Amino acid sequence: MNDASQTMSHISSEYVWPDVGPTRVPFWVYTDEEIYRREQEKIFGGPSWNYVALEVEIPNPGDFVKTSVGDRPVIVVRDKDGSINVIANSCAHRGVAFCKEARGNAESFTCPYHQWNYDLKGKLVGIPFRRGYKKQGGMPDDFDLSKHAVQSLKSHVRNGVVFASFDHLVEPFEDYLGPNMLGYFDRVFDGRKLRVLGYERQSIDCNWKLMFENIKDPYHASVLHVFLMTFGLFRMDQESAVEMDDTGRHSALISRRAGQATAEAAHEMKNNLRSNFTLEDPNLLDVVKEFVGNNSVVMLTLFPNIIVQQQSNTLAMRQLVPRSPGVFELHWTFFGYADDTEEMVLRRVRQANLMGPAGLVSADDSEVLAMSQTGMFPYDNHQAVLEMGGRDIKDTDHMITEVAIRGFYQHYKKVMGL
Repeated sequence: MNDASQTMSHISSEYVWPDVGPTRVPFWVYTDEEIYRREQEKIFGGPSWNYVALEVEIPNPGDFVKTSVGDRPVIVVRDKDGSINVIANSCAHRGVAFCKEARGNAESFTCPYHQWNYDLKGKLVGIPFRRGYKKQGGMPDDFDLSKHAVQSLKSHVRNGVVFASFDHLVEPFEDYLGPNMLGYFDRVFDGRKLRVLGYERQSIDCNWKLMFENIKDPYHASVLHVFLMTFGLFRMDQESAVEMDDTGRHSALISRRAGQATAEAAHEMKNNLRSNFTLEDPNLLDVVKEFVGNNSVVMLTLFPNIIVQQQSNTLAMRQLVPRSPGVFELHWTFFGYADDTEEMVLRRVRQANLMGPAGLVSADDSEVLAMSQTGMFPYDNHQAVLEMGGRDIKDTDHMITEVAIRGFYQHYKKVMGL
């Protein structure tokens, strides 16, 4: 058997998913080093489309941003002909991550270690002392520059958003999302030019999947988030829905803002519904309708690494970057549209205080997910229970459910061969 087959055999024999399927999730998927390594190969390095950038971040030839697909560093760069390339940030010579800047403009990329030089497509165009010096040293006569490019990824741009895949045989992007999720994607990315408003970064001491689950989990929102409940931004008694694609890997949580909580809902949320909470600046909740329909919140999770957030008027990309089984980075890119009025820009930036590392809402998630990892790590023979809303996997018209997490793990265990 080759190494890959041996690894797969090891995973199949040592890691057995519970017979009841995705209503149970073994804790070792969050803690095990071998499972983490396999995720990098099969999920992030496999036939999936990974978010890497917004096109507006690289408007000019030579503009680039440094990012990651899974834990592999990559560069997204605008080529001289206007196309977009995504290349591995790993020198073909000795593996050096040659691009250090978060963003910038470059004619080419040069590795600082031995000065191997690459064009914007990642092709090797020059190396020092290739012919040696004074007839000494140098590369072999048959050394072919064209065979030593850095690895390139397949890229796709839809309405200003850039995705990439290590697998050049990945299915077409539109098929990958499916018609329903594509509709929610195009709802925000409708072809209008985008405008980046700012960035935030944080490192969270938990497995990356816990954050992906969190945005597929409307159940927690009505018991954990004091702010959401108190000010009616996302609550169990509102009109809502959970929708998925056919595979279960992508999903959307959808909600419509309502007024005062019903008596029954208030009783269920009594521990965290604070009637005495008020805002010093009510403008924080100055929300205006801007999308078709009456949905005030749509949280779209696209497998495997991006959350498209529309909460009131604040819009953001939340990119998941795994670093180890117990640590991941969450990269926030807040954005609006190029034709936004200054009033709308101010509104979006003000409402961004709900989110991010110190957000009035999302700080709760960062803390409780780290607590989850702390509780799971020493008990990796235990299992999570996912039976809220039943055991099936189908769209719902309410938020008291864990169905989208079940859908995610239905797909996850298939991809991982578990």
